[in-house]
Amino acid sequence: MTQRTVLVVLFDDVQSLDVTGPVEVFAGAETHTPGTYRIRTASLDGGPVRTSSGLTLVPDLALTDAPAPHTLLVPGGQGTRRPDPRLTDWLRENGPRAERLVSVCTGAILLAEAGLLDGRRATTHWAYCDRLARDHPAIDVERDPIYVRDGTVATSAGVTSGIDLALALVEEDLDREAALVIARHLVVFLRRPGNQAQFSAQLAAQTAQREPLREVQQWITEHPDGDLNVESLAARARLSPRHFARAFQAETGMTPGRYVDRVRLEHARRLLEDTTDGVEEISRASGYGTSETMRRAFVKALGTPPAEYRRRFHPAPAH
Repeated sequence: MTQRTVLVVLFDDVQSLDVTGPVEVFAGAETHTPGTYRIRTASLDGGPVRTSSGLTLVPDLALTDAPAPHTLLVPGGQGTRRPDPRLTDWLRENGPRAERLVSVCTGAILLAEAGLLDGRRATTHWAYCDRLARDHPAIDVERDPIYVRDGTVATSAGVTSGIDLALALVEEDLDREAALVIARHLVVFLRRPGNQAQFSAQLAAQTAQREPLREVQQWITEHPDGDLNVESLAARARLSPRHFARAFQAETGMTPGRYVDRVRLEHARRLLEDTTDGVEEISRASGYGTSETMRRAFVKALGTPPAEYRRRFHPAPAH
């Protein structure tokens, strides 16, 4: 088996979890299957860097001394806001030499500044997607996925999504069983698909300012199988349906119907992932009523029916 070198770029004010999350995944793969990965870290001059949280990281070598790696991983962090021009120049020259180019969080901004994402699909932390699209119109920025693969280039969203992407790369390089073992060891989910939104329904929507609307948000979350039409929710908020619909959208950023759709999809997805309940039972518990209604919702939102979703993302029994 060919050993793959993973070179992680370090710089001052890097986000520490962008570095350590993927590194732990690749290190776990090396422990599981020795000889598969060699992890190296490098800074511009080979000196220590201070992360945005105050940790000091000591690299293995200087970037100028690093041979072309199989996987070049560029993390994000506050240091991407005003990157050292020398780092951008190094990436521009050396990025194309890597067999696989990977960014975590705002590391995509560094790749973009180096011209390595032009003409490609990419993502980054949700708070920086608009900036990436504005400053680099040649990039097709996808705001929702937790990671995006475009040929040999892979970009991930905010912080912990670097772990999701690294697990996907290990599964591709080795196999699903190896990735599952690593995910279990790290106590994270392997099964979060790349097209899953960066936000849960509760995070995607703003929290309403008025207490009655906040209570309705919580009620929806706790009762996805309840009567969640606008009239019923408006009565719970003690508002007219028209006033409720307007106020809910104004304060949360989405319509009541869209919020209900997200909560129900999220609830159904968790049940498919974490239980052995039948699809019919899950469809009722999640408020869809019938399995066909749930199937249509899954295909529209995730591009896959519930049964296939479960097959792909329900963990195999531990041995």
